[in-house]
Amino acid sequence: MPIVLASIVAFDYGLIFWMSLTFLTVLFLLAKFAWKPIMKAIKERETNIENALMSAQNAKAEVANMKAENERILADARAERDNMIREARELRESMISEAKNKAKAEGDKMLAAARESIQNEKMAAITDLKNQVAQLSIDIAEKIISRELSSENKQKELIGDLLKEVKLN
Repeated sequence: MPIVLASIVAFDYGLIFWMSLTFLTVLFLLAKFAWKPIMKAIKERETNIENALMSAQNAKAEVANMKAENERILADARAERDNMIREARELRESMISEAKNKAKAEGDKMLAAARESIQNEKMAAITDLKNQVAQLSIDIAEKIISRELSSENKQKELIGDLLKEVKLN
């Protein structure tokens, strides 16, 4: 086995020369025709990656701005909602207060009208009672006078008394 190894590792200057010449030719051809396009492609890829990173940063900043804007809009909406609820409560309270005041005024008005009606009915009843008492008094007086003045002497005596009173007054 050591013999086989020695033949594999042996130097051959001709082979090294042709391998070097082939390598340099391939290197020259690559440098002449392939290097510039490869370097250009690498540069374009690097530029694209940088642009993508910048776009990502811009998008991230835009998302942050949108988030802040959304938070501001939500805060404004909450404030507006709270304001609308407060205004609705105030309106409800004013409507209730106004309704209470109106009902109280109507109640007072109805109470005053009822009192006036009662007073008018009371006065009408008193007037009617006075008229009945007067009529009753007249009827009683008529009956008393007709009994008292049933004789002619009593009538003359009453007329005389009335004439004396008229002269004195």
